[in-house]
Amino acid sequence: MSDKQFTPLADRLALGVFVTVYLTGCTVGPDYTRPRTHSPAQWAGLDGTDVASVPNDQPTDVTGWWTQFNDPALSGLIARVDTGNLTFAQAEARVRQARAAQVVAASGLYPQANASTSATRSRAAGNFGASTSHLFRAGFDAGWEIDVFGGVRRGVESADAQIESAYFDSQAVRVTVTSEVAAAYFTLRGAQRQLRIARENLKAQQETFEVTQERHDAGFVGTLDLTQARTQVFQTTAQIPTFDAQMRSSIFSISVLLGQEPGALLTELLADQDLAEVPTNVPVGLPSDLLRRRPDIRKADADLHSATANIGVAVADQYPRFSLTGAIGVQGGTISSLGTLADRFWSIGPGISVPIFTGGRQRGNIEQAEAIAQQSIFAYRATVLSAFQEVETSLVNFTREQLRRDALAQSAAASSEAVELSLELYNAGRSDFLNVLIAQGQLYSTQSALAQSETAVRTNLVALYKALGGGWEVTDGSPRTAPNDQDSPELR
Repeated sequence: MSDKQFTPLADRLALGVFVTVYLTGCTVGPDYTRPRTHSPAQWAGLDGTDVASVPNDQPTDVTGWWTQFNDPALSGLIARVDTGNLTFAQAEARVRQARAAQVVAASGLYPQANASTSATRSRAAGNFGASTSHLFRAGFDAGWEIDVFGGVRRGVESADAQIESAYFDSQAVRVTVTSEVAAAYFTLRGAQRQLRIARENLKAQQETFEVTQERHDAGFVGTLDLTQARTQVFQTTAQIPTFDAQMRSSIFSISVLLGQEPGALLTELLADQDLAEVPTNVPVGLPSDLLRRRPDIRKADADLHSATANIGVAVADQYPRFSLTGAIGVQGGTISSLGTLADRFWSIGPGISVPIFTGGRQRGNIEQAEAIAQQSIFAYRATVLSAFQEVETSLVNFTREQLRRDALAQSAAASSEAVELSLELYNAGRSDFLNVLIAQGQLYSTQSALAQSETAVRTNLVALYKALGGGWEVTDGSPRTAPNDQDSPELR
C-alpha cells in the first residue's frame, strides 16, 4: 500500500480517535457527596459549671494546644514527635505508598509504548527438502485503551481519595501520639508531686516518732504509742518506691513514644518540676467545627469518597473497551538487513472489546462496591458520633475533676489544721496519741488525693484537646485539597 493510499485511512483513524476522545467526557457511576450529618447546636457539657478553667464555645485554634500550659519542657518533647515517633513514621510511609498507587492508577490514562527485538530460527519441510530460515525484528509497539466511560478516571479519583485518607490517618496518629506524650508527661510531674508530699509527710511523721520516743524513754507514754508512730513511718516510707516507679515508667513511655530507648530521657526528665498551670480560658468551638477539625472524620470522609469512586470503576467494566494499537520497526533475514528501509514494517488500527458473558462477575463487582460504600457511610457516621461523644465526655471529666480538686484542696487545708491541733492537745496531755495518728494519716491521704486530682485535671484537658482534634493542621504539603466542609445529600 502506497503512502497516498494510506492517507485516507489515516485520516479516518484520526477522525475516529478524535470522536472517541470526545466521548471520554462520559463518566459512569455516582458522583461523590458527603453524607448529611446532624450536629448539635452546642455542647451539652457546657452547662455553666463554676470552675477555674472555663470551657466555652468561642472559636478556637487547637493546632498547638500544648503551648497553653506554658511549659517549655512539654513543648520541647512534643516538637520531637514528628521526627521520632515510629508509628507516625509508618503513617507517613503509607502516605507515600498511596501517592505511588495514584501514579500507577493515572498511568492508565496515557498510551503505553514498548521497544522490542527478537531473533528466531525456523526449519520447515517442503517438496524439495527441509529449509532453515532466520528472522530478525526490531521496533516499537504502542497501545492506548481510551477511557470512554471513565473507569480509569474513577480509579484515579479513588486513588486520590486514598492519598487523603492516608494523610488524614497520619495526622490522626500525630494527634494521638501528641496527647499520649502530654498525658505521660503530666503523669510524671504528678508522681513527682506525690513523691514530694510523701517525703514531707514522712519528715513530719519521723519528727512525731522522735518526740514519742523521747516521751516513751521518759516514761510519759506507753509502748503502744511508740509502736503506732513507728508503723505510720514505715507505711509512708513504703509509698515512696511506688511513686519513683511511676516517674520512671512515665519517662520510659515518653522515650519510646519519641522513638528512643526507654532510659534515654531519664537524665533530662528526672529533675523535679511542678505541674504546669492550667489555662483559665478553654475555648472549644461549636460541634459543627468538629467535622472539619478531626482528622479521623476527614479520613472516614476520604474512605467513603474512594469507595464511591470504585462503584464507577465497577460500572465501567460493563461497557465496551476501545483501544488504539500500532507498531513500527524493521525486519530481515540477517542482522545487517535491519538497517534498510525496504525491510520496514508498520501496523495501526483501532480495537473494541465487548463483554458478552461473564458469569455474573460484573454485576457482583458492582454490588460489592456498593456494599463497601454503604459500609463506609456507616463508618463515617459512627466516627462522627464517636467524636461528639469523646468531646462531651472530656468536657464533663475536665469540669467535674476541677470541682473534685477544689473540694480536696479545702479538705487538705482542714486536715493540716487538724494535725496541728491534735499535736497541741497531745503534747498538753489532753488527747490520745491515736488522734495524732489519725490526723496525720488523713492529711497525707488528702494531700495525695489532691495531687492525683491536679494531675487528672491536666490529663483530662489533654483528652479534651485530643477529642477536639488538636495537634495538626492542613498545610501546603497536604494532598490535593481538603474535603468539602459543607454538608451535602446522602449518597444513594
